[in-house]
Amino acid sequence: MSNTLPSEGHGQNAKSLLPMRKLSLIDMAIGHCDLALKTLVAGRTTSMRRNPADEQSPPSLDAQQQKHSAGLMRVNHAGEVCAQALYQGQSLTAKLPSVRRDMTNAATEEEDHLAWCQQRLNELNSRASVFNPIWYGLSFGIGASAGLVSDKLSLGFVAATEQQVCKHLDKHLTALPEQDGKSRAIVSQMRQDEAEHAQTALAAGGVQFPKPVTFVMSQVAKVMTSLSYRL
Repeated sequence: MSNTLPSEGHGQNAKSLLPMRKLSLIDMAIGHCDLALKTLVAGRTTSMRRNPADEQSPPSLDAQQQKHSAGLMRVNHAGEVCAQALYQGQSLTAKLPSVRRDMTNAATEEEDHLAWCQQRLNELNSRASVFNPIWYGLSFGIGASAGLVSDKLSLGFVAATEQQVCKHLDKHLTALPEQDGKSRAIVSQMRQDEAEHAQTALAAGGVQFPKPVTFVMSQVAKVMTSLSYRL
């Protein structure tokens, strides 16, 4: 998210020649509140890219398979809520403009995932996790705190988180019903995007987290996954 806005002017060329003004704390607070509502309220997020599930035929699932697919996609949706909050928190406190821009770009791509998961939940006659507001608040706090410490730590946290997400998505690709091509198509594209986010964060200077830290992260993720699958 850019921390500047163009002054008033007429036409694209006029705007590009006018000075930029800094956003006030109130402006930034309003902006992040709007993003939070957009993330947490079903149907408010739209995707820039076409949903890969649209290319798949509706699967024939029995009641148990449908319930299982819905539970897994609810977990994925909760993960995308966390990703939005994490990136938004980090963009708020990032010190370098390039890092802030990278966080904002990643959040934009994650919006696609959020919209795709919500669409699939709707198709499965299910809903998002009731714990999403909690996951959002915790993730936003972690992201903002990491950004306050240093950009390298913030980027390292992104890389470690995305690496954990890739492992979790690999398990979902195995666990999803074979005939549920719609859910599998979404998860496959998400997996590809998350791996790219991890590599980008490391290439931008993110620190590689030690195994004890990533182990703790994985245990916390298990708690979130278990709760979101059921509720």
